[in-house]
Amino acid sequence: MQVDFLDIILAFFEGFALIISPCILPILPIVLAGSLSGNRRRPFGIITGFVLSFSLFAFFSRQLVQYSGIDLDVIRHISYGILLLLGIIMLSTFLSEKFTALTQRLIGTETSLSVINNPRGGFLSGIFLGSLIAIIWTPCAGPILAAVIVQTVVQNTTITSFFTLLSFALGAAIPMLIIALYGFKIIETFRFFKTKAALFRKILGGIIIAAVAYMLYQETALSTSTAQTTIKTSATLQEGLWIPYKAPPIAGIEAWINSPPLQLTNLQGKVVLIDFWTYSCINCIRTLPYLKVWYDKYHDQGLVIIGIHSPEFDFEKNLANVQNAVKRYGIKYPVALDNQFVTWRNFRNHYWPAHYLISKNGKVVYEHFGEGNYDITENNIRYLLNLNEFAMPTTFAEEGFAFSQTPETYLGYRRADKSLSPALVHDKSNSYQFPAQLAPHAWAMQGAWEVLPDKIVSAQDNASLKIHFKARKVFIVMGNASAKPIAVKVLLNNKAIPDNNKGKDVNNDTIIVDKHSIYEVLSLNDFSEGILEISPTLPGLEVYTFTFGS
Repeated sequence: MQVDFLDIILAFFEGFALIISPCILPILPIVLAGSLSGNRRRPFGIITGFVLSFSLFAFFSRQLVQYSGIDLDVIRHISYGILLLLGIIMLSTFLSEKFTALTQRLIGTETSLSVINNPRGGFLSGIFLGSLIAIIWTPCAGPILAAVIVQTVVQNTTITSFFTLLSFALGAAIPMLIIALYGFKIIETFRFFKTKAALFRKILGGIIIAAVAYMLYQETALSTSTAQTTIKTSATLQEGLWIPYKAPPIAGIEAWINSPPLQLTNLQGKVVLIDFWTYSCINCIRTLPYLKVWYDKYHDQGLVIIGIHSPEFDFEKNLANVQNAVKRYGIKYPVALDNQFVTWRNFRNHYWPAHYLISKNGKVVYEHFGEGNYDITENNIRYLLNLNEFAMPTTFAEEGFAFSQTPETYLGYRRADKSLSPALVHDKSNSYQFPAQLAPHAWAMQGAWEVLPDKIVSAQDNASLKIHFKARKVFIVMGNASAKPIAVKVLLNNKAIPDNNKGKDVNNDTIIVDKHSIYEVLSLNDFSEGILEISPTLPGLEVYTFTFGS
């Protein structure tokens, strides 16, 4: 069993960092309220219940959502509603008493959400409360969980994914445990809290309501924001690292494109933007327009952009393939092939794409992982270049994201999600059949296919592959194991794709696969659900992954 201890440790610190996030605000009053009643063991019960229930709920919720097809936005808003209801109950003595009586009858114990009125609760009742907190909180923390979810997705084993989530939960629970323990100590020390328990409960209820209102406001503000077109750059470093660190060396590079070999030690006095990317990664491709414009705007003023090409698949290690991609995307700045991930590990990177901004004195002062925050990154480039006059940031139309969107789907057996894939026969050709029904986000094969660690390969003429997707755009990473181009027929819901819904690589309902690359198959007008089917006319089509956009 392979366990990535670095990811597990990183997940712990990501969980600990939640103490400064808005999503933790409505939970802390409940933890504190729970600690102010019961005996000394209750705080430990609350945290035990939180850690175990969060880990299990987060681990299985992805499968539950995928099988049920429920929109994650709906689940999150239901959680907000539950938190608001809890806050209202805590504000009202009448509702608190009624709810306590109701929950006591339902579970046959003295435990309830209205823990402030339960002076006899101990470890077991604390576990019950902690479990409820975890189940309510998990959907609310969707954006906060993004980084750790990326780490769990890329794990090779299910047990590693679970331990990563468990480590994240432990990190999040430590600040809660401190608050719970001190809450119990406060209630024992100061008689005021004993005599004014009802008032204190109402204050905590008000804090919960205010915190949820703030999160809803933030969500609305983000969805309607026009920051990319209205915010001007400022004369300060935005979202910079609290403690900048010396940039690690660029090492282990097998080839350079657009430049002789570069070393950061020779770039003192320059502002350097390191971009970890790979040419078949759709998220990386979406960042390229910004990088190219920044290079054109600021290169003569001291900006150096270095694309560290770190391959996800074996075909991305091929120099000719990367050279063709650099030419196709119009990249002028230096690109380095980090095929053995030496520079990737030097930066302790985990993501495609990832940006590290290095100051003129060689310190990493800003990091950003994934898409977005382009205005902040450009502001920081200008700040480090001492271009302090205000200027409008570079803008492009950006892809959206829906929580119910089908996740990136790997087809090779090393990373395929067993809950969404057919029973796979490893490393040899096998005949498959489509099921009568295909669950949301699931995929299936028909005809002869060979399933390898990182891809599937068609082994007969007109073999077929289907996926039940939810998205607006669909891309497929494909290649060609034969000596001649392969025509791939494409159907949407068993019909020809309407002309206005075809991706840019579809012509006459066919994609010609003549190289290893990412192909745009669908570009729908709106976020939709459907069945996409592809059928290579010849054996030898290599299919690696489906990726999506909204």
